[in-house]
Amino acid sequence: MKICILSRGPKLYSTSRLASVATEMGHEVEVIDPLKCFMNIVSKKPEVHYQNRILNEFDAIIPRIGASVTFYGTAVLRQFEMLGSYAVNDSVAIARSRDKLRCLQLLSKKGLGLPVTAYGHSTKMTEDLIKLVGGAPVVIKMLEGTQGKGIVLAESKKAAGSVIDMLRGLDAYFLVQEFIKESGGSDIRCFVVGDKVIAAMKRQGPEGEFRSNLHMGGTAEQVKITPEERATAVKAAKAMGLNVAGVDLLRSERGPLVMEVNSSPGLEGIEKTTGKNVAQRIISFIEKKVQK
Repeated sequence: MKICILSRGPKLYSTSRLASVATEMGHEVEVIDPLKCFMNIVSKKPEVHYQNRILNEFDAIIPRIGASVTFYGTAVLRQFEMLGSYAVNDSVAIARSRDKLRCLQLLSKKGLGLPVTAYGHSTKMTEDLIKLVGGAPVVIKMLEGTQGKGIVLAESKKAAGSVIDMLRGLDAYFLVQEFIKESGGSDIRCFVVGDKVIAAMKRQGPEGEFRSNLHMGGTAEQVKITPEERATAVKAAKAMGLNVAGVDLLRSERGPLVMEVNSSPGLEGIEKTTGKNVAQRIISFIEKKVQK
């Protein structure tokens, strides 16, 4: 099988790990930078061009598209889909998951547990937004933020109002969410492949930090998740249409709450924490799908 990994960073852990494991399993792998591709969009004969070549030989595509290049990256992926290549996560599902507001709306429609979230535009709505989520403290999230960046915990009504007014002054789009105090600055990352959670870890933020991202100095440990948490993670990935996803859950007094669904979850933290060969599970899943 010929596999293309769409990634701008061939030396990144997740990209190199997927490439090496797929090669060990007998497949031919090439890492392609989506920003160095250009496309011929023509009826009946779509083409993807890269380094004086026309790319039409791949059986499967593994998209590792960064959030900053979502628009162009998904356009390239869509072109490969038109050529008949199997995408482990398709372009529509990735775009859907990257839109935080749309993601929450779809999860809500499926009846999944979520932190109470408010969204508005007018500066006259600031007090109402804070009230909707139960008052301060509140979490304010930029719609474009990733890896814990663009997220602020406003511990008072006055602080929340100041942050909201500042973001509105910058014409930024953001969400206001309730603060889940009982989570204690931790979350659960569930790694979903197909219809199963194949690995899970608990991430804990450093003392005084409510964000648990490993990139922000958080720590991780293997965790046993409940049947309800397992079902929630799988259902959240399916709601986005993702075959491979990192679903982040908060443990609350009213059950598991979905915080985020990541379409390009990193492999390093989950593999080193759990000792599980996540990359191999992804390649095996692709093998079965392509064979069908």
